[in-house]
Amino acid sequence: MTTQSATTQSEALFSRARAVTPGGVNSPVRAFKSVGGVPRFIASAQGAYLTDVDGHRYVDYVGSWGPMILGHNHPAVREAIAGALLTGTSFGAPGPREVELAELVTELTGAERVRFVNSGTEATMSALRLARGVTGRKFIVKFRGNYHGHADGLLVEAGSGLLTNAEGQLGAAAPSSAGVPEEYAALTLVSEYNDPAALDRLIAERGHEIAAVIFEPVVGNAGVLIPTPAFLAALHRVKDAGVVLIADEVMTGFRLSLNGATGLLGLQPDLRCWGKIIGGGLPVGAYGGRADLMDFVSPQGPVYQAGTLSGNPLAMAAGLATLKELRANPGLYTQLETYTGQLAEGLKASARAAGLPLTVNHIGSMLTAFFIGAPDIRTYTQAAPSDTKTFAAWFQGLLGRGVYWAPSQFESIFISAAHTDTELNATLEAAQAAFQEVNS
Repeated sequence: MTTQSATTQSEALFSRARAVTPGGVNSPVRAFKSVGGVPRFIASAQGAYLTDVDGHRYVDYVGSWGPMILGHNHPAVREAIAGALLTGTSFGAPGPREVELAELVTELTGAERVRFVNSGTEATMSALRLARGVTGRKFIVKFRGNYHGHADGLLVEAGSGLLTNAEGQLGAAAPSSAGVPEEYAALTLVSEYNDPAALDRLIAERGHEIAAVIFEPVVGNAGVLIPTPAFLAALHRVKDAGVVLIADEVMTGFRLSLNGATGLLGLQPDLRCWGKIIGGGLPVGAYGGRADLMDFVSPQGPVYQAGTLSGNPLAMAAGLATLKELRANPGLYTQLETYTGQLAEGLKASARAAGLPLTVNHIGSMLTAFFIGAPDIRTYTQAAPSDTKTFAAWFQGLLGRGVYWAPSQFESIFISAAHTDTELNATLEAAQAAFQEVNS
């Protein structure tokens, strides 16, 4: 039986929130719509743990959806924000921290120019506008199940929360959201992730009118999908047709290595988009890449993009502190990978013992447990038939035993530096009991 069932305060807050906020949340997956029950309202976070308003403590595998690679409320990040706060919260003018962070990002990633924005969505939409401005072409290519934020042209077979839409009205076809004009969606061409032949055909037929191919180097929003070498080669071939190759590293940037998935997988994109870790948990996005492309951005060039709070001093301080900690501890990535591998093996063993089909994809500190008996999941199409009802029951079993998993079958979880053997053992014990409970 589960142990953390009292949710009186979360229920009260959720009721109040629904009266003033659509669905009671400010981002859809937080509503627990695909897993049922009441979303937990969080009072505090420290290290590898969340504490909700009812006083329950959870081992956290969401990590604010990725930014908290060092763990929650890390002292170096907290102190950097506190120091920046003493000097003011926003200037609306350039400041030294944004220069320092840009210099550090270019040093770690090899990008020649960086522009800061306020979210991953802003980063991807800005990078695509830049690609269109540089090439004079209007079509873009994305991959089924890849999520690049909620800009109109990108909500096309976009995965994640759209895959688990409770009414089943969205996510099956383009566009993936009401309110997106068909004319916008028509400018977005969709191919299958990890299908190099399909991408080659599309570029052969329409490459002359395609401005950019945007992709998640490792997909996290259809569950974790890992690219094949053949697919990576096909991605790089699109540049032969004058197409701008954009790696969306909002999730993987600085998480899979100091140079993100680009460094880990040997990618050579023209542009990259970052978010999450680059802001240390504060609202930040960025895009960057080759100087000859980035110099098209206003005021240097004719492609306009602006933001009142871009380069915010608090966010820059948090990002600087986080990236400096990562640079000073390169062995952290091996530590994260080891923990994730042990978690994956433990989950698979417990599922087998309970007689439940489970496929676990993981890379670095990202992992998804798919409730499906497929031997290998590399595409959106293979992931989509996962048993979301069984996942939801297992999720509730974990939650009741003090483990906060991502509340969607089609999301990655994230491991942080604060996760130790103590958290691993507690998680595997809870998972084993939840598997048995689901199949009882």
